[in-house]
Amino acid sequence: MQKWSSIEHKNGNTIGFVPTMGALHEGHAHLFSRSATSHSRTVVSIFVNPLQFNSESDLEAYPRQLKQDIAVAEGQNVDVLFTPSHEEMYPTGFSSTVSAGAIAEHMEGLHRPGHFDGVATVVVKLLNAVSPDVAYFGEKDFQQVAVIRQVVRDLNLACKITSVPTVREQNGLALSSRNTRLSEQNLKQASLIFTLLNDIAIKCRAQEVTAEQVKTEFTSELESRTNALVEYIEIVESVSLQPIVVAAPGCTICVGIWFDDVRLIDNVTI
Repeated sequence: MQKWSSIEHKNGNTIGFVPTMGALHEGHAHLFSRSATSHSRTVVSIFVNPLQFNSESDLEAYPRQLKQDIAVAEGQNVDVLFTPSHEEMYPTGFSSTVSAGAIAEHMEGLHRPGHFDGVATVVVKLLNAVSPDVAYFGEKDFQQVAVIRQVVRDLNLACKITSVPTVREQNGLALSSRNTRLSEQNLKQASLIFTLLNDIAIKCRAQEVTAEQVKTEFTSELESRTNALVEYIEIVESVSLQPIVVAAPGCTICVGIWFDDVRLIDNVTI
């Protein structure tokens, strides 16, 4: 992978990169397309990273469908599909990891201890392998994008990080590999997440609403109308991710939601 990238750069080509864990869907395809229109070459990686899972059962349940993923990549002008094995990424004796720092300690980080250290470690390894000019990430994983930007900046990695707006179903549900695990009823109900977030964002643009009011309204509405259990809802400044008191333009509402044993995340920026 490194040799290929070196040759491409010497030939004057730019490389766009999209790291994934497979189970590719339209949201991923949108990232591939964005890269392909901006760069001479596009690389996509597929690696289900064990370091970022908090439970063995969740890791085992994560969908793996390489044949279908190859078809998706081929249909989106992807030049290289990089699929390293676990042994290649984490060989015997592997012991060095990246600490994501304070930006990773709340929201997802609070409920998934060590998750972002695992994300940061694998992303640094993948960026070193691919040597892209630009790496593309979806904004559904809002905190993840912020963590990766921080790591790239702190470690002086020669790569630009570009975030791409969340791709959604027609009913507003954010596309996710985990959606395939939802029951038919929960799949329909999950669309209310974005509906409520969007309604609250519209209200916050028009009047002053406290963070506590937002949390209470969202949780009450969603849990009373669906099977959902709200794990967290946080209102944060959109760049620093620091919690704020009043939900106003320049902040982002982030949520983590359980539908039975499936965990979904979403966000809306005001």
